[in-house]
Amino acid sequence: MRASIHILSIVLTAAGSALAQQWEVGGLAGGGFYRDKSVTGPRGTGSAGFQRGFSAGGWLGHNSTGRVGGEIRYLYQSNPMQVRSGSNSYSFSGHSHAFHYDFLLHANSIEEPIRPFLAVGGGMKVFRGTGTERAIQPLSNVAILTRTLQWQPVITFGGGVKVRLGSKMTLRAEVRDYLSPFPKDVILPAPGAKLGGWLHDITPMVGISYLFQ
Repeated sequence: MRASIHILSIVLTAAGSALAQQWEVGGLAGGGFYRDKSVTGPRGTGSAGFQRGFSAGGWLGHNSTGRVGGEIRYLYQSNPMQVRSGSNSYSFSGHSHAFHYDFLLHANSIEEPIRPFLAVGGGMKVFRGTGTERAIQPLSNVAILTRTLQWQPVITFGGGVKVRLGSKMTLRAEVRDYLSPFPKDVILPAPGAKLGGWLHDITPMVGISYLFQ
């Protein structure tokens, strides 16, 4: 709890220092592409993770007159969970919600009509299984897909480009990697099986924003 309060105070301080700067609010949509993790255990081997899915979210950002900016962001993703072993697979519906703050470094100043940028930040992400549980689940000797939720820290990094559409609108295209510890409460490894590490979620998106001061 103390760590969460400290992170929140940093975010609010950063936002407060930008009151005199240009602001933007926007929404975006795209895909989500996870990399599966291997599972090894005494009862079987395979892989587990999340299928391709849909992503949508929004942000409130500020831009300095130079090259530095920042954004408070939210992202919803619908990605069914899955477990695989050989030619067999089993899936289970699920989704996630990410909340984070990112720092942006632009390649040029705010006056330019086209602005490439890099982004890095962090926050929290909650994974949730929403499928119907079964008494006997296929491939339970590898991993079990559960109807539960789990919060995990998330690190975000990536980049993109902003294109001005007149004086008040901006078009954006970007690719982010949402990096988080594997949610082993949601995708539960079989007894004795090894499953873990960091989960990569490659997320390409396109969005549009409104600029104001």
